[in-house]
This record gives sequence, structure tokens and C-alpha cells, in this order.
Amino acid sequence: MANRVVGNRTVSREGYANLSRHSLIVCATLVQNPANLGGLCRTAEAFRLESLVLADGAIIQTPAFKNLSASTHHWQPFTICPVESLLTLLTQQQQSGYNLIALHTSPEAIPLTQFTFPRQSVLILGQELTGIPSNVLELCDQMVMIPQFGLVESLNVQTAGAIAIYEYVKQHSDET
Repeated sequence: MANRVVGNRTVSREGYANLSRHSLIVCATLVQNPANLGGLCRTAEAFRLESLVLADGAIIQTPAFKNLSASTHHWQPFTICPVESLLTLLTQQQQSGYNLIALHTSPEAIPLTQFTFPRQSVLILGQELTGIPSNVLELCDQMVMIPQFGLVESLNVQTAGAIAIYEYVKQHSDET
């Protein structure tokens, strides 16, 4: 990458790392599919998110992850948090002033179209098929859902994550 226009400024490859990031952490510790994680990495980097949380750093080296991340794994910051440490990490994030937001299909969840993301947020994504465990949901400050109109009850986790990330960035685009 030579120079690239980012927002309203031109940035060199060397200066890119110094640009500010949105204060959104995407917690994908529960997500297992390398292709979904690669797509989430690509989305997280495209919107300059603070961090993408993965259960295992080795997944970054898998072909399925690399194919979908399209080299964004070189630029996107990661946090590694095994599933058994997830509650501890989330509690630490709350104590640091972050709001825990579960992306969850539940009647109690607030529709994404009616939700205002706090600036410092952790977006928690669930495991493919089983979602977010109840012990994690109990820790969350809010639950949001993406309104849907078809027969299928949920979206692919990478797609749902990208929609929620876009909504966050739309609400906070003037802060970077």
C-alpha cells in the first residue's frame, strides 16, 4: 500500500498504524468457523475497530481465515481469549468502562434500529447454532437483535456482526 485516502486525509502505510480506531471491541471467542472469523477480521479492519477477540490465535493461520480476511489480519489488532476465560475478560472490560452488548435473537432484545451504542462497547457474538450461553448473557448490559422479515430465524454470525458493526460506526463516525 503506497498512500491511501482514509476519511478526509491521505495516509502512508507507515502512518496507518497511528490512525485512531473506533472504541468497539468485537468478541468472537464463541465463533468457531475460520471463514466466519476471517470475514469478521476483514470487517473489523475496514472500520478500524479497537480489537477482534478470538479464542485461539492459531486460527489466523488457517487457509479459510486467510482467504476471507484478505490480508487484513496484518493490520487488525487481536485479543486472544480462550472460551474458559471469557467471563473474566468481559468482567475486566466492564470494569474498564466498556458496555457489554450481546447480539442475540431474543424477544427481550432491543431492535438494532432502535439502539444507541455506547461509545465504548464490546459486541459479543454467539457460537454458530447455539448462540450466546446464559452465563454470558447475564453479564451483558444490553441485548440487541437485528429485525428480520423472512422465515429463517437468524443470520450467519459474520453477516450479523457486520450489520451491527456498521450501525455502531454509523452512530460514532465523527469520533475517529
